[in-house]
Amino acid sequence: MSSEVIYRQLGRNGPKVAALGFGAMGLSAFYGNQVSDAENHEVIKAAVEEGCTFIDTSNIYGPPMGKNERLIGALLKDLEFRSRVFICTKFGLYFSENGVKVSGKPEDVRGWCEEALTNLQVDYIDLYYQHRVDRSVPIEETWKELKKLKEEGKVKYLGISEATEEEIRRAHAITPISALQIEFSPWTPDIKENGILEVCRELGISIVAYSPLGRGFLTGAYKSPADFEEGDYRRITPRFQGEAFKENLKLVDALKEIADKKGITPAQLTLAWVLAQGDDFIAIPGTKKIKYLKDNIGSRGVTLTTEELQSIDEIVNRIKVVGERYETGFSNVNAF
Repeated sequence: MSSEVIYRQLGRNGPKVAALGFGAMGLSAFYGNQVSDAENHEVIKAAVEEGCTFIDTSNIYGPPMGKNERLIGALLKDLEFRSRVFICTKFGLYFSENGVKVSGKPEDVRGWCEEALTNLQVDYIDLYYQHRVDRSVPIEETWKELKKLKEEGKVKYLGISEATEEEIRRAHAITPISALQIEFSPWTPDIKENGILEVCRELGISIVAYSPLGRGFLTGAYKSPADFEEGDYRRITPRFQGEAFKENLKLVDALKEIADKKGITPAQLTLAWVLAQGDDFIAIPGTKKIKYLKDNIGSRGVTLTTEELQSIDEIVNRIKVVGERYETGFSNVNAF
């Protein structure tokens, strides 16, 4: 089973990037116990060595703000390493005394961009996303500032995350969007049903699928909520609690049955399914362990037949996921 790197064009006029990237959030935030920077650096370097050079972070991945960006920046200051990486980061969310808040004010956009450049120790950001839309600010104001940052050479390409069809169109009218980052997997297939995929294809916008393994759930590694470490925010997420957890295992079991027949892992099956949705799809699974990274990379050598894809689609359509994606405290911004 080959694991050659798969490349896909970013947006209508962007560069070729690795279709299987690396989401760095879990190295600094939200998924239980943290390890040393040295251990995290080994995982990042291993990902890049294996061709997962499309690296995703955000200024909110902490706390404190900028923690994950600085972790990656310690490696990016090496110009040879920087030359191999397509670095993506995001702005728009911040920590406050009352939880996670959102801002799309032009002055905040510029300030966060400058901070990201410093944190990442780079001269420019390859792909800069609006992490969540601030619906108290006309999106045109936010994107006019982003257009200026692009014209100044501080960012190369622009993206948006978890936006509506109308917001995508309005932002794209100001300056082209290259990528929509959105949660997508067999247990979050919403964009195939709500019109967002169609508008992205109309406008030439790539889909960057975050949590393509359902925050680890679809790997089959978790049998009960107690399997999550203390401090892991999945413990307070509706989809991972009580009866919802038990019901959602039906989807995991059905996917595992197909994977077993094919002689691959559930993670490999799931990632192969995500990437099989079209040449405009990029996936950014994350992990804190090299062994899981290697398992994910194995998906690059998986080819799903038409019958297998139809079987997975049938499962996704038949087994409905129970529970919201985010707990109540984050529901107003869908924070991550």
